[in-house]
Amino acid sequence: MLAAGRKRTPKADVALEELCRTYWFPLYAYVRRRGHSKEDAEDLTQAFFARFLEKNYLEGLRSEKGKFRAFLLAALKHFLANASDHAHRQKRGGGLTPLSLDSQDADTRYQLDSADLLSPDKLYDRAWAVALLERVIVRLRDESVAEGKSELFEQLKPFLMIGKSAIPYPQAAAQLNLTEGAVRVAVHRLRKRYRELLRDEIAQTLSDPAQVNEEMRTLFSAFGS
Repeated sequence: MLAAGRKRTPKADVALEELCRTYWFPLYAYVRRRGHSKEDAEDLTQAFFARFLEKNYLEGLRSEKGKFRAFLLAALKHFLANASDHAHRQKRGGGLTPLSLDSQDADTRYQLDSADLLSPDKLYDRAWAVALLERVIVRLRDESVAEGKSELFEQLKPFLMIGKSAIPYPQAAAQLNLTEGAVRVAVHRLRKRYRELLRDEIAQTLSDPAQVNEEMRTLFSAFGS
């Protein structure tokens, strides 16, 4: 996706805009942690993305070794450092086509995510990892709904994040009116698909698929910061 994004085609533009919309909150959190108000952070983030999409900044992605996460933060830092007082206070992109962002609960999320008083860069990495996991869950839910397994997914979703020994298989089996063996198989399949989608989602933010394992380690180390 990133390689295609360097060439301006309608399909590539849509894919890049979707990627930006998915991962906009980590940049908003970074700007907030840098000391900007809620309103200014919203405007700065919106103005940055409007400029980013208009100018196709992906042309410079090679400097960050093909990692969209690192490149996006470097581009934001450059934008903040060079924005004039007029430019960085533009409302909703200042004449540029705005990116549709759901900022309604952004500051509430920021207040929760920033409770550990992480540095701006560490908070950015953690927020990115959370956004990534949320995106994977949405994709997994959509697949389950399409297969007519929405109830099964909602019951088994909590088991994606806990160890196998902690899963209350008998309780889940009773709630779903299935055998314990059937629940074990369903959990195994759900986890397998979750891992596949996780790797695919990470790969979409990299220009080199060989970097998936490295990027995964970097992202999840953010939770231990």
